Amino acid sequence: MSQALPSAAAPAVDLPAAPVARKPGAVRHGPGAALMLGALGVVYGDIGTSPLYAFKEAVKAATAGGASVPAAATGAVSLILWSLILIVSLKYAVLILRADNRGEGGIVAMLALLGARQARPGTGKALLLVVGLVGAALLYGDGAITPAISVLSAIEGVKVDAPALGPYVVPITLVILVGLFLVQHKGVAAIGRVFGPVMLVWFVVLVLLAIPSILRTPEILAAANPLRAVDFLVHAGWHVSFLMLGAAFLAVTGGEAMYADLGHFGAPAIRFAWFGLVLPALLIHYCGQGALIIADPGAVENPFYRLAPDWAHYPLVALATMATVIASQAVISGVYSLTQQSIQLGFMPMMRVVHTDRDERGQIYVPAVNWLLAAATLTAVVVFGSSDALAGAYGIAVSALMGITTLLAALIALRWGYNPILVFAVNGAFLTLDAVFFAANSVKLFEGGWFPLLLAAAVAFLMLTWMTGNRVLESVRQTMRMSEATFLARLTSHPPVTLPGTAAFLTAATDGIPMALGRLLERSRCLHERILLITVVYEEEPVICAAERAQVTLVAQGIRKAISKYTPGMERVVLRYGFMQTASIPEGLRCAVASGLLPPEYLEDITYFVGHEVVIPSPTHPGMAPWREAMFSFMKRNAERTGAHFGLPTRQIVEVGTEIEI
Repeated sequence: MSQALPSAAAPAVDLPAAPVARKPGAVRHGPGAALMLGALGVVYGDIGTSPLYAFKEAVKAATAGGASVPAAATGAVSLILWSLILIVSLKYAVLILRADNRGEGGIVAMLALLGARQARPGTGKALLLVVGLVGAALLYGDGAITPAISVLSAIEGVKVDAPALGPYVVPITLVILVGLFLVQHKGVAAIGRVFGPVMLVWFVVLVLLAIPSILRTPEILAAANPLRAVDFLVHAGWHVSFLMLGAAFLAVTGGEAMYADLGHFGAPAIRFAWFGLVLPALLIHYCGQGALIIADPGAVENPFYRLAPDWAHYPLVALATMATVIASQAVISGVYSLTQQSIQLGFMPMMRVVHTDRDERGQIYVPAVNWLLAAATLTAVVVFGSSDALAGAYGIAVSALMGITTLLAALIALRWGYNPILVFAVNGAFLTLDAVFFAANSVKLFEGGWFPLLLAAAVAFLMLTWMTGNRVLESVRQTMRMSEATFLARLTSHPPVTLPGTAAFLTAATDGIPMALGRLLERSRCLHERILLITVVYEEEPVICAAERAQVTLVAQGIRKAISKYTPGMERVVLRYGFMQTASIPEGLRCAVASGLLPPEYLEDITYFVGHEVVIPSPTHPGMAPWREAMFSFMKRNAERTGAHFGLPTRQIVEVGTEIEI
């Protein structure tokens, strides 16, 4: 399946594409030391900073229900340890990482594997597409909450030695976050080189902080028995159990980054980093926090910083702040990448995407998304004011996303031909676990869980409105386009004036005559001696090599031969790109010339004709509700200009305007 993105990124006629579904096996990366070090900074920044708040919230939830501190500490540690083992290690590291789309991961890659993007309304695949888009939208909610709770929890460490500094925690957090969003346009390539080493130090410090505490209170090691978690949950009462499950789930948030960043590092490096360092460090550290609480129940207010000696508190605050900024940057970069993929596949309107590093395709900056995400993150800090309050908002979006990922992974496994009984057994067990955690986090809906869900609902609504509006718009376009036969017949009856050079017309469809070309002929009665009809197609695979970039066909060859006296040279050019690539029409045409599909003189004097459509909502046309049509029209108006999006030289662009009622 594929999608053509025209002058306004509307869905277009599909082209046959190579199958994208394949069984796992080959990967593009090996588990090199550099890749594993990079994975520490990008993939594990979020889950690696969870010890700042996860265990504390779990114990507070348990003791608030009347449980004793030692029992709560042991139960919380056991629950967290086995959540990390089952959800992150077994589900993500072992199973989900196998569901790659030619090496790429993430919710959008899953939708591409399932071929759900072009589903017809009312079908099962259409419902699957909605579920997938909701999953993608949930990442935006997570992207707003993660920087807020991470940086807040780090800065709150100053209150351990100086409680009087409490009122300054929120302002300091806001300053750090504002600075983080302000520097996004510069790119993170240079800073990114230190992400891995800093996080390596962070995980080593987690272990060093915990070992003395475990040696002093070794009974915490009983938490390695999963029955301790089960026994506590069974006897604590359903309300306390749900609160504790919701809080303990904070320890595994960030695990989904393993799959989202699959394309950058590859499964071997991600697995080696997890099992070789991150998982052991987290297991040891959570045991250290549990041992501390058993020995000193008063340390529950901030067990992470209480593990450190007094002289190390402020250096630890500085290190924690660096680690949480790294975690925040990884989440922000992930949102940029998701946005780019969504634009390429037609889930979002075209936006300006800035590449901040020529050598690394993943280094991008999306200004519109950056400032919207900044507004949401800063609002979360101001509204909630503390990591404790934000803990109520955190987790519900991620637990829902994990459930959706499990469901889509099961469908991919079935499509790849795995044994249905095995798929239902394994994925059904994980889906049940996801449902339990989602239900536990749903208890926090009115304590802040509404915030990320509200953000996700808004993003999902805009995605669905954009896709539905483009579908309606394309159906109207099809009635307005002139057929090739009609166009060529008109040339025969009314020969146009021939102009020198090449005219390139951008079009969404792979058949018919672009509206801009029809209108130009109608109003000016002249055509260039060479005409290219260009369609950009994004395939449902990550990367298309340059050798396969262009397909060139002669338009209506038989008719052209009969009326060659009047008909200019006219070729249809289809440029194919993967959803992880940035389309450039000049680059695509150069590939066509290099492949011998077009003569070089076609590019010597070329003018690009781009349709500029003004969408007018009309109650007389069937489509969406009037208010949604107005929203779609607003999005269309504010989308990035087609010429800029496809890298066209500004001085060679001519826009042809058209009003379309939907």
